Amino acid sequence: MIHRLNQPDYDRWASQIKRTGGCLQPIHLRGKAEHYDQATGHLLHRYSTTQEPNGVLRVPCKTRRASRCPACAEVYRADTYQLVRAGLVGGKGVPETVSSHPCLFITLTAPSFGAVHVRREKNGKVLPCHARRDAQPCPHGIIRSCTERHSADDPRLGEPLCPDCYDYDGSVLFNAISPELWRRFTLALRRRFAKLNGLTVKALREHVSIAFAKVAEYQRRGVVHFHAVIRLDGPDGPHSPPPAWATADALTQAVQHAAAAVTAEVKPLSRTFRWGTQLDVRPITMNGDLTEQAVAAYIAKYATKAAECVGTLDRRIQPLDNLDALPIREHARHLIAACMRLGEHSGLAELRLTHWAHMLGFRGHFSTKSRHYSTTLGELRAAREEHMRAQEITTGRLPLFDEDAVLVVAHWAYAGQGLSAGEQLLAVAITGRRTPHLGGPDDR
Repeated sequence: MIHRLNQPDYDRWASQIKRTGGCLQPIHLRGKAEHYDQATGHLLHRYSTTQEPNGVLRVPCKTRRASRCPACAEVYRADTYQLVRAGLVGGKGVPETVSSHPCLFITLTAPSFGAVHVRREKNGKVLPCHARRDAQPCPHGIIRSCTERHSADDPRLGEPLCPDCYDYDGSVLFNAISPELWRRFTLALRRRFAKLNGLTVKALREHVSIAFAKVAEYQRRGVVHFHAVIRLDGPDGPHSPPPAWATADALTQAVQHAAAAVTAEVKPLSRTFRWGTQLDVRPITMNGDLTEQAVAAYIAKYATKAAECVGTLDRRIQPLDNLDALPIREHARHLIAACMRLGEHSGLAELRLTHWAHMLGFRGHFSTKSRHYSTTLGELRAAREEHMRAQEITTGRLPLFDEDAVLVVAHWAYAGQGLSAGEQLLAVAITGRRTPHLGGPDDR
C-alpha cells in the first residue's frame, strides 16, 4: 500500500480506481484507440495505455456476483431494479399506464427431498423446528424430530435431519431441470388462461399478451425456487391495456393450475419432477404491503447472489479436485458429490452436472424476462456509457465530433486482472465501498 502511495502516478491510478467504481478485480488492458475522420483520413484523437500506471487501463470486471465483486454486483443489482420497476410503473421507454395492468408476484418452490432444519415464525414467535410427539427413528436410527427453535444464523439451517435419508440426487436433478420446468409452466399458464376465457392460445394473442420477469433464489437446503412478476397486457404489449375480462383473479387461477400440472422428466433415470406444493401468489399494488418498489428490490437483491448461502464455492470445481479438502459445508459437499457422480452417466450429458457442480446442478440464468416486459440491461448500459462519454467530452478528455463521420481503430490485449491486498485497501478508502474481505465504512 505504501509503495503504491509513493508512486508518482498515484493520482492517475486513483482516478482509474474511481472510474471502475471500486471494482476489486478490474480487468487490465494494454493497447490503444485511434479516431480518424472517414472523409479525410485525418487523425482526430489517439489514446494509448503507455502513459498509464503500469502501462495498463483498468476497467470494471462487470460480474453480477456479490461474492466476487460487491461494486460491480451493485451496478447489476441497480440495473435489475430499474428494469423490474419500469415494468410495473413505467419509465425507461415503458408507458406509465402499465401500472393499471393486472400484475402478480408469485413464488414457485421445490418439492421436498428430505426433512431439513428450518426456522419458522408465527405471530412474531419462533416455532420448534420439527416437533413431533410420536416421532419414530428413520432406518438409520435417527429420530425424525427437532424441538429446537433455531436462530436466524444457526449453521444447521438447511442441513438434513438425517443425511443418509436425504435425496441428494433428486435435489441436484431438480436444479438442473428447473429451467425446463419454468418454460413449461409459462406455456401451461398461457394455455390455461386462454381456456378460462373460452379462447385458443392463438386467439388469445390477438387480445392479451402475458409478460414476466423472474429471478432464481437458492434455499439453504441447496435447491432453487423462482420469484416472478407476471403482468397482463394488451396485444401490443405494455403500450396497450388488456381487455376487461383479463383480470388478476383469472390470472391467479391460471397460475395455480399451471404450477400443479406441469412436470419435467429425466428419462434416463425415469424420474419426474414437479413444483413443490408451497405456491405463493399475491397481487402487486401501488399502495399496499406489496408495492412495486418492494418487488423490484426483492428480485434485484437475488439477481446478484448464487449458491453461496448453501456453503459452496463461487468457482467451478474440477473432477480431479479433492472434495474432502474443499472449505465447504458438509451438506454442500454431498450435493457436489452427487453432481460429480451423476455427471458420469452418459444419458445425463446434456445436463452438464459436472460442469455446474459448484452451482449444485443449476445451469440456468438467474434473472430473465420476456421480450416485452420492459427495457433491457443492454439499453441501460448503453445509456450509462453515453452519459459517461458526455462527461468525457465536457471535461476535455474526448473531442466533440460526429460519431457517424469517425472511424475508430482499436487494439486491446488482456494484461491481467485484480488488485494487490494493499491496493484493495486503498480502493476501499478511495471509493468508500464495503468489501466482504476487508470491511469498510458501511460495516456495523
